[in-house]
Amino acid sequence: MDYDEVTSFLGEWGAFQKAMFLLLSLSTVPNGYAGMAMVFLADTPDHHCQLPHLDTSWQQHNLSLSPSLPLEERAGGQWALSRCQRYRRANSTGTGFSNSTEGCLDGWHFDRKQYQSTIVTEWSLVCGDSWKVPFSLSVFFMGVLSGSFVSGQISDRFGRKVTLFITMAVQTVFSLVQVFSVSWVMFCILFYLVGLGQISNYVAAFVLGSELLGKSSRVTFSTLGVCVFYALGYAVLPLCAYFIRSWRVLLAVLSLPGLLYIPLWWLIPESPRWLLAQGRIEEAEAIVRAAARKNRVTAPALIFKDHELQGTNDHSHDVRYTYMDLVRTSKMRNVTFLHAVVWFIITISYFGLSLNTPNMNGDPYLNCFLSALVEIVAYVVAWLLLKLVPRRAVVTVPMLMGGLVLCLIHFVPQDYSVLSVVLAMAAKFGVTASLSVLYISAAETFPTVVRAMGIGICSMASKTGSTAAPFFPFLGQCRPEPFGGPK
Repeated sequence: MDYDEVTSFLGEWGAFQKAMFLLLSLSTVPNGYAGMAMVFLADTPDHHCQLPHLDTSWQQHNLSLSPSLPLEERAGGQWALSRCQRYRRANSTGTGFSNSTEGCLDGWHFDRKQYQSTIVTEWSLVCGDSWKVPFSLSVFFMGVLSGSFVSGQISDRFGRKVTLFITMAVQTVFSLVQVFSVSWVMFCILFYLVGLGQISNYVAAFVLGSELLGKSSRVTFSTLGVCVFYALGYAVLPLCAYFIRSWRVLLAVLSLPGLLYIPLWWLIPESPRWLLAQGRIEEAEAIVRAAARKNRVTAPALIFKDHELQGTNDHSHDVRYTYMDLVRTSKMRNVTFLHAVVWFIITISYFGLSLNTPNMNGDPYLNCFLSALVEIVAYVVAWLLLKLVPRRAVVTVPMLMGGLVLCLIHFVPQDYSVLSVVLAMAAKFGVTASLSVLYISAAETFPTVVRAMGIGICSMASKTGSTAAPFFPFLGQCRPEPFGGPK
């Protein structure tokens, strides 16, 4: 018998299902700002070379520093004082300068108007070290990539609930330790561990919710549940960053809410499906009976009459499938290849747009908040479309729309900054709508016997894209900062 058929007496949307929907969705809120916080933690304020012979504030630099610093062309063809070069002094008093330039040998002076501190100002990640900024976030996504390899195996071995709470603890604890980083290297190592817990937490919540909820609730949970609450966490980020301008304090404030999830251990049960697969029939029955009491329905005297429930503990086949089965036939090769490419492209587009909000015209806090609101709307629209049109259409049409809009941005004149932001948000809408359907589409496309491996390949392609995504805004700058050093 099928598990859903056996437990049909619970109903589809009782008090138990509503509680699990809400609690598991809430567990994904910190994921919305765990990596995206780097938009503000690692933003680069305006800066110029430190000049020991002058004692001046940033506001006075236009008049007092112009003889000491060469000019450089910025985006839009504007000229401003160099951020990475200075003229060599002709004498020790600094009253005369030669025509040759040198790097910022005495460090940098940063504009403190917007930020009290970021990791950029903390460890001078500019000019020759500016590559460390996108690399810091790539390290986080390397942790996410590593977590995607092991999270499924850990969940199958030790259980969905244990995996969920251990990985939530990993994300929270190492985020708090990260606040006390004394070097950029230490910051990156801890950020890798945060990423390791972040993806495992999200996947465990997704799997646990899919197995605890009924068939009619799973699509809603995968869109309006984990996705929307992820976006709500993303929306909280700019609100906190607006009032907290020190990166250490901001990171601490974003990490501490993870401690609030400790009581959920006593509210969220283990997956009965997983318990049945492990042969722990009595524990599975106890959870289902507790759910029946919460839903105020009467459970049968004996719920699981047969240990061989379809889809939970089926050992009737001795055939062993491998990753080679994903490419063995032409049809499976096409399915695997197309899904992997789509996941890779959509993930690059999603994180490329999300991480580029500080470089958009206008207020970065407002842009980030608008980006989160656009995500919420996109998830709701995708959920509605899934009821009316095929999965394939919900993936391809918004994705193509987002790509077309991104191409149009290049033709927008510099003076029409608001239009550029509107087009960027429209592209974010399309990419996000497609992203929300990927898991559902892949799970329904790959055959049952290779489904886990197929989604694993897609997840690997996705995480590879997210690892590369931080460098796209960096490489897309019109005129990146030159490497420090003599010219």
